[in-house]
Amino acid sequence: MIKALTFDTGGTILDWHSGITSALASVGRKHDLERDWAAIANDYRAQSLRAMVNAGSDSPAEFNIDDVHREKLSEIVSSYDLEAFSSEERDKIWRTWHELDCWPDFPQSLQEMRDNFIVASFTILSVSLIVDTAKRNGLTWDAVFSCEMIGRYKILPAAYEQVAKWLVLDPSEIMMVACHNIDLNAARAVGYKTAFVRRPDEWGVAGPPDPDPDEHHDIIAHDFPDLVMQLERYRA
Repeated sequence: MIKALTFDTGGTILDWHSGITSALASVGRKHDLERDWAAIANDYRAQSLRAMVNAGSDSPAEFNIDDVHREKLSEIVSSYDLEAFSSEERDKIWRTWHELDCWPDFPQSLQEMRDNFIVASFTILSVSLIVDTAKRNGLTWDAVFSCEMIGRYKILPAAYEQVAKWLVLDPSEIMMVACHNIDLNAARAVGYKTAFVRRPDEWGVAGPPDPDPDEHHDIIAHDFPDLVMQLERYRA
C-alpha cells in the first residue's frame, strides 16, 4: 500500500507559464515593447531548469532556485533586448514566482488525497517559494521537502533517498506524482511508485516538451480528480 504522495510542484501544481508570461507582458507594455512574451517565459523557465537539474552532484549546492531565477532573468533581459526594464520591475517579475496560482483542479483534490495519504511537496523550488504559494492558494501540505534542504537536487538519487528517510518509509511506500517523465523515472529508479498527471498547458500553446507518459508508470491520470479516483486501489 502507498502511505505517502510526494508532488513535483513547479509545473505539476503551479501554473508558472501564465504567471510569468503575464508579468513579462505587463512590464513590457509600460515600455511599449512588443515581444513573444510566452516564448520568453518558456526560455526563462527552461534555462532555470537546466541550471538546477542535478545541482549538488559534486558537493552540496550553495544556491537555490531563487538565486537561479534572478541570474537567468538578467540573461533573458540581455538576450531579448529588455534593458529598459528597471531594477524594480525586474524584481517584480522575479517575485512573481512566489505569487503563482495553482492549477484549479488541485486544491480540492489535495484535500481528498490528504484524507488517506501523507501529502508532501517534493520540489527543486525554494522553501520560501513553496510556503508563499501554499498560503496564496490555500494549500495544506503535511510536509515540504525542498531540495534546498537536502543540498542535492532532483534528479539525483540522493534527493529521493533522503525524502524516504525523513518520512521513515521504504521508497516502495511512496508515490512520486509529476507531469514529467524525467522526475518520475529518477524516483522509480530509487524504488518509488510513480504517477504521471497530464499538464498539456504547462508550457502554453507551445505544449510541454515531454507530453507523453512512459507506459511503466503505476498511474497515468488525465488530471487530479482522475488521480484521486485511481488512488483508491492503493489505500491501506
